[in-house]
Amino acid sequence: MMFSKSLGLATALATMASALPSGMLERRTAAAPSNGVLIINNLNQDIYAWSVDTTSKEPAKMITLSAHGGTYVENYRTLASGGVSIKLATEPSQDDVLQFEYTPTAEQIFWDLSCINMKTGGSKFTQLGYNVKPSSIIPGSCPEVNCAAGNSHCEGAYNVWNDDHATHGCPLNTGLTMTIGQSGNGSQTTGLPGGQQTAQPTVQPSAQPWIQPAGQPAQ
Repeated sequence: MMFSKSLGLATALATMASALPSGMLERRTAAAPSNGVLIINNLNQDIYAWSVDTTSKEPAKMITLSAHGGTYVENYRTLASGGVSIKLATEPSQDDVLQFEYTPTAEQIFWDLSCINMKTGGSKFTQLGYNVKPSSIIPGSCPEVNCAAGNSHCEGAYNVWNDDHATHGCPLNTGLTMTIGQSGNGSQTTGLPGGQQTAQPTVQPSAQPWIQPAGQPAQ
C-alpha cells in the first residue's frame, strides 16, 4: 500500500512539473537575511551574477546561480560613495543584464530594479517574470515589486534613466528577496501586464542616496 501511494504521488508531481511554463521547472522560496538581499533562480538554466560597485578597482567576480533553485546572498555594503549593482544575465557576459541596485544609508536601504541594459525582446527574465519582496512591506515606500511574466515594460523597474518612481526606500534592517522565474502575489505589486553562495560585494533618485542612473552602460 505504501509503495502504491508513493508511486501515485510521484506520478502526480511529475504531471505538475510538466505543466509548468517552459524554462521554469521548480519554484523555491527562502528568506533573505535582515541586512541583505537573497536572489533565487527558479529557471531551468543557470544565471550569472556580478556584484559591481563604484569604488572597486578590480573586475567583479562572476558568480553562478545554478538552475532549479540556486541562490546568491549578499549582505548590504556601505561604500564611501555610491552604491552596488548586482548584474544578472542568462549568459556569462554582461552585454544583456537585469540589475538589482541598492544603496544603504544610516537608517534606510534604497533599492531598485533596472531593465535599461536588458534586451527586452526574448529575454528569459521578461518571459518568466521576476519579483522582489521585502521582509516587511510598507505601502508607498517599501512595496513588493512584481514584474509579471511576459511584461516587457515593467513599471516597477527602471526602463529609462529617469524612472525615479522605481526607487524604493525601506528600513535598513529589511531583507529583500528577489525571485526569478516566479511572479509573487503581494499586498502591493507594480508592473502587472495586460546551492547558496555568499559574498560581500543601485539606485538613488535625485534627492536620495546614489543608484546608478538607468540608461548608463553596464559596468
